[in-house]
Amino acid sequence: MTVIIRPDIVGSEAKGESTEMIVAIDGPAGVGKSTVAKLLASRLRYLYLDTGALYRAVAWAVLQNGRDPGDADAVAALLPTLTLQMRFMQETVRVSVNEKDVTGELRTPEVSAAASVVSAIPAVRAWLLPVQRQIGEKGSVVAEGRDIGTKVFPSASVKFFLDADAAVRAQRRHRELVAAGHGGAIEQTSADLAGRDSRDRSRAVAPLVPAEDAHHIDTSALSAEEVVDRMMAVVAAKL
Repeated sequence: MTVIIRPDIVGSEAKGESTEMIVAIDGPAGVGKSTVAKLLASRLRYLYLDTGALYRAVAWAVLQNGRDPGDADAVAALLPTLTLQMRFMQETVRVSVNEKDVTGELRTPEVSAAASVVSAIPAVRAWLLPVQRQIGEKGSVVAEGRDIGTKVFPSASVKFFLDADAAVRAQRRHRELVAAGHGGAIEQTSADLAGRDSRDRSRAVAPLVPAEDAHHIDTSALSAEEVVDRMMAVVAAKL
């Protein structure tokens, strides 16, 4: 069971009119999806949906309950006992599992690694798919993840696929981990990303692939603001 507390969305004021479009952003870890998605949502006055937080919440629960993230049957059996809550507030999202706020615990290396494994389990993806669609059903959403444009919102008005050089991605992720107090060797970060890429791209259900109609952006040499500027130009053409 999942509870969504979603505020009313004001909508974009570009061209002096509101819209209910969904903007889908996909790509591997370390390309800056979360950063640019938040900035884009802020500019459009849309709700920002981090679908990865849902998978991380499930992964957190799996670890807390002593389950093996790779044991699909054990993870599937845990799902009916979980109540996830996403509370959308001004530019922030609070995530709770069974009424415990776990927002600050979702970005640890342990949860990240478990989320990568758990997200490949078909039962988990099937359980969370309607939740994600419920959040986006009213539109005015910028959603980021790995199968947003291909599976979650295949009819999204605008789709982006972000990518970047592997070394750049590793450096970005390593800086994030260090800033969060989880720093380690950058070589380990690079290896972790490579493993996640392999799992995300090869999983049987909703693998990480660009949607056919996605706009590709290489973020290697771009700042977050520059990426958002490019996105805004595409979005403005749809308004």
